[in-house]
Amino acid sequence: MGVVIVGIPTRTGSGRLERRLGPADAVVIGLGSMIGAGVFAAFAPAARAAGSGLLLGLAVAAVVAYCNATSSARLAARYPASGGTYVYGRERLGDFWGYLAGWGFVVGKTASCAAMALTVGAYVWPEQAPAVAVAAVVALTVVNYTGMHKTVWLTRGIVAVVVAVLAAVVAACLTSGEAQVARLEVAFGATGAGVLQAAGLLFFAFAGYARIATLGEEVRDPARVIPRAIPLALGLTLLVYAAVAVAALAVLGATGLAQAAAPLADAVRAAGHPGLAPLVRAGAALAALGSLLALILGVSRTTLAIARDRHLPYVLAAVHPRFNVPHRAELVIGVAVAVLAATVDLRGAIGFSSFGVLVYYAIANASAWTLTPVEGRPPRVVPALGLAGCLILAFALPASSVIAGIAVLAAGAAAYGARRAIRARRP
Repeated sequence: MGVVIVGIPTRTGSGRLERRLGPADAVVIGLGSMIGAGVFAAFAPAARAAGSGLLLGLAVAAVVAYCNATSSARLAARYPASGGTYVYGRERLGDFWGYLAGWGFVVGKTASCAAMALTVGAYVWPEQAPAVAVAAVVALTVVNYTGMHKTVWLTRGIVAVVVAVLAAVVAACLTSGEAQVARLEVAFGATGAGVLQAAGLLFFAFAGYARIATLGEEVRDPARVIPRAIPLALGLTLLVYAAVAVAALAVLGATGLAQAAAPLADAVRAAGHPGLAPLVRAGAALAALGSLLALILGVSRTTLAIARDRHLPYVLAAVHPRFNVPHRAELVIGVAVAVLAATVDLRGAIGFSSFGVLVYYAIANASAWTLTPVEGRPPRVVPALGLAGCLILAFALPASSVIAGIAVLAAGAAAYGARRAIRARRP
């Protein structure tokens, strides 16, 4: 089959992805990205960092996420093209900042994809987790390759099942007699540094609303739909996460939650409902699949946008003539994730991904600051608080995550500089 090489949005190109997503589809994709494996995996390391200040850490992460979501929504309405903050940074701050945002997103989220794939393997078949992870990546890459309609349909089903499982967890924990004792532990023992580190780790679970913005070129009436879909998806996710966090703390306490290998499965067992544990494990695997599906979707669209500007090989800007998806970008991302899934550490990947994505949103907030009132600028306090919050949380993460993140961003910046130098020498 032939391919179509799409052009550069807002500049010279004419080829575009097809606008198929309505308001409900956009919200579902956001929920599928956020109500995923993060709720099953992120609470334990966050509790280790913040102790009984976990809920405060969740609140801090939610405030920063709200600022980021508001800035992203206003920018997405102004620039409804694939690529998200890569496009916003490029148009508002200059090519380098757009490139740095896109680079941080693609690298960080590729690591996040590997973490989600490994989570699937850990819950489905722990002894063969890497093999299961690779199989999951291959299967979901095929789903994304065959078109957006199938992706939205599958995401809708996954979100419905995962929300039902989480509702069962909350009900089981909060109606347990064990909850009355452990709940007293929630309000004590927090430290400022621990709360900030927990907020940075929990941000990993909130970051999926970017998927709505990165699909801006495929949303119908994006100027109206995206600013509504992003805060709605974020608000619904926050309600779910707060309920789950309270329920888990109620039966395990901060200490028990911090030590839990499978926090929600341990919580239902502690609540006196061991029969629910297999259901929770199945829900965690399904949630990880949903997150992985949406992540591959978002990373491939950002890769498409960067390739359009030739910061990545231009061949990745191809759009399939039948399925209308960036199929080469999706295949490359799928291969990269499959390779990483056999080599990365799950917990390290969460911190590394959070650093890259927090830098990405810092650039989004800086871009939103430059909007004029006519262009739909949010109140100035929103991008200012979002920018400061992103930078603070990024550098409050574990040192290994910060060092790795800085090294990767520096490598990307060096590649950008080398490429510009080569182009400058050409006649």
